[in-house]
Amino acid sequence: MLSPNISKDLTDCSVFRNRSCPENFRSAGTRGIMYLFITAVFILTIFGNLAIIISISYFKQLHSPANFLILSMAVTDFLLGFAIMPYSMVRSVENCWVMGIIFCKVHDSFDLMLSLASIFHLCSIALDRFHAICRPLHYPSTVTVAAVKRIVAVCWSVPAAFAFGVVFSEAYAPGIGGYEMLIKCLGLCSIVFNQLWGAFLFTVGLFVPACIMIGIFTVSWAHRLSKNNKKHELSKKKDRKATKTLSIVMLGFLICWFPWFFAILIDPFLNFSFLLPLFDSLNWLGYLNSLCNPLIYGFFYPWFQKAFKYILTGKIFNPYFCTIKTLPKDQSQ
Repeated sequence: MLSPNISKDLTDCSVFRNRSCPENFRSAGTRGIMYLFITAVFILTIFGNLAIIISISYFKQLHSPANFLILSMAVTDFLLGFAIMPYSMVRSVENCWVMGIIFCKVHDSFDLMLSLASIFHLCSIALDRFHAICRPLHYPSTVTVAAVKRIVAVCWSVPAAFAFGVVFSEAYAPGIGGYEMLIKCLGLCSIVFNQLWGAFLFTVGLFVPACIMIGIFTVSWAHRLSKNNKKHELSKKKDRKATKTLSIVMLGFLICWFPWFFAILIDPFLNFSFLLPLFDSLNWLGYLNSLCNPLIYGFFYPWFQKAFKYILTGKIFNPYFCTIKTLPKDQSQ
């Protein structure tokens, strides 16, 4: 999910002296530091989301429709850290792709699919919180296991169809001068979106999800403020925590993904003048959202803190331990 500077129309590969990759402009020490930092990022992403997956899968008290949404999102973020980030790391540090054009397309397809799937899950979780805060009486009948299964199917299938369809058809490339020659000469494994697809991706991947989350946050905040009597004190406390969590999730999403999507939107209109290192950095900033999600749950959800402690101490290897209570008495799903 990168976009190189392709403002110059390439006509042959002689400028690169028959090398499949340009010479790396980074020193060995710089590359070593980058490898260490990025490795730490994807290892934390893997284990953070794996902890969420194990917690919700193992403890029966956590088997609720809302948590199944969180579980599905954790799977997307785990796969992004496990199957995508290591290859992206090598490409980013070495400024080169040496694993072939077919694997490049497969990698970019899964990269785009999992990133969009994670964003779609964030919107779904926000909608779930909206029903829990604003329509608590109808929540059990609205957010059911069957409904969540349909939501999860959409969150996975739509990004998959879009990503694989666009990447393998190269529908994003028409109108971009020198694109085919750039890929053949440099082997950068780069997706370069033209004006149409850049605007479409910005709308679907950022604008619509951001509007949904901001709208839900605004309505939830207003609903919480409307409960101004002591009878609703406990409900207000739960709503305040849910609204605060939603605001942190929304803020994390915007901070991590807005720069990359905005660059994808405006770069085609600026004759692709953005430099590759800049897009590379923005891409990794987007990846960080998959690391932030389990950190947010670990900080705001006591059940995750408790479950994580049981995982670290090895108590989950006891087959009868799955029925232990992990939720506070006053906490509902």
